[in-house]
Amino acid sequence: MRKPLIIALCVVSGFAVLQAQTPAWQPSPGYTQVPIWPGPVPDAQPVPGPEDAKTTGKDDTVAGKPYVWVKNVTRPTMTLYSPTGKNTGVAVVVFPGGGFEGLAIDLEGTEVCDWLTSKGITCVLLKYRAPSLPYDWHCDCRPHSGLTKSTLPLEDAQRTMGLLRSHAAEWHIDPHKIGVLGFSAGGYLVAEISTDFARRLYRPVDAADTESCRPDFAVAVYPGHLWIGGETYALNPNVPVTRQTPPTFLVQAEDDNVDGVNQSVAYYIALKKAGVPVEMHLYAQGGHAFGLRRSELPITRWPQLMETWLETIGITSE
Repeated sequence: MRKPLIIALCVVSGFAVLQAQTPAWQPSPGYTQVPIWPGPVPDAQPVPGPEDAKTTGKDDTVAGKPYVWVKNVTRPTMTLYSPTGKNTGVAVVVFPGGGFEGLAIDLEGTEVCDWLTSKGITCVLLKYRAPSLPYDWHCDCRPHSGLTKSTLPLEDAQRTMGLLRSHAAEWHIDPHKIGVLGFSAGGYLVAEISTDFARRLYRPVDAADTESCRPDFAVAVYPGHLWIGGETYALNPNVPVTRQTPPTFLVQAEDDNVDGVNQSVAYYIALKKAGVPVEMHLYAQGGHAFGLRRSELPITRWPQLMETWLETIGITSE
């Protein structure tokens, strides 16, 4: 009876070791991710296990290719991707999507940075906290936690914006041309930081937190959690749009069956009412989570429209 017990214990022990060795996400060689918090992470929350980065299987692909899914992020980092050619001085912080339960780190992260850097734009990929706990998005609150916003990701976004402005000269960035670009839940994070930038949600830790965390422009691609439902296009009250909300670019497909087109429509209407410059592109087909991956659908040409928009609002113009 002892031998099977020993074998069972060895199996359990081996499984525990494998869990402990689950790899955290790392950028490709030549790039380094840097923790955005110099000490303890504010408002730390428990997660089910260690950070885990896995490539999806053949049954979960986008444009015929798998993607990398990162979960249980507790130590947020940013990875700086410098322009590959002429530096325009523009910088974009990218928020991958994942329902605040994980991050599609390549599909809506590194692949976006490859495009931006080819256009002379510095890309900052934010691996923000996604605690893998469900949200009730009708009230935008985490059950039983007392959090009434996506507090942890927003803290990370605010901190990152301050870091970029405080290091602007060192990283060859124009501090007045720093924007944000997010997908799905990351698109909602774009709306949050576009409307909640006057105060930090955490206790300031250094000089970076004295810098403004307001984006100079914002791009939300198939954003979620903005429309509160019902027969009107009422906006989630946790994203109170004002005239100070930055110019915004919206992209969504009408056949998006995850978040739905009403998310972007509700935000567009609120921006227009507040007098905020906004450009929205709705496509008949595209679904959800298409990223920048090419397909036969017209929606895959949205990055070119965004490039034109950046010129139009004076961000990349000479």
